[in-house]
Amino acid sequence: MGLSAYIPIGWSLILAFSLCGFFFVLIRYCGPRSSMSQEKLGTFECGSDPIGSPHNQLGTGFYRVAVLFLLFDIEAAFMFPWAVNYADLSKTSTGDVSWFGFVEMAVFVFIFMVALVYVWRKKVLRWV
Repeated sequence: MGLSAYIPIGWSLILAFSLCGFFFVLIRYCGPRSSMSQEKLGTFECGSDPIGSPHNQLGTGFYRVAVLFLLFDIEAAFMFPWAVNYADLSKTSTGDVSWFGFVEMAVFVFIFMVALVYVWRKKVLRWV
């Protein structure tokens, strides 16, 4: 397996960059021309005039909830393949049933439960 294995990747990259360049040129010369007015440069908020400053900062509660959501979403993403392969994880080479698959996920869930208790005690889940 030499460099010839990379030829399809090279052709794909050449095709992708060529198409991007083609579409940029097409937009530049065939696209509609319009002047930039204050109306077009203004912000747009669901068809009505925007109220207040567009630079309002979100509270840290949003970020905390988002990070916790991602954390537990990743936990669920790891649990699905485990559930699919549980039968294979719980067999030994001789065909006997082992506790490996169950204990493996029990430790994983235990670690997340400790994290949840820690977050709960720190009152991160309280919305102020």
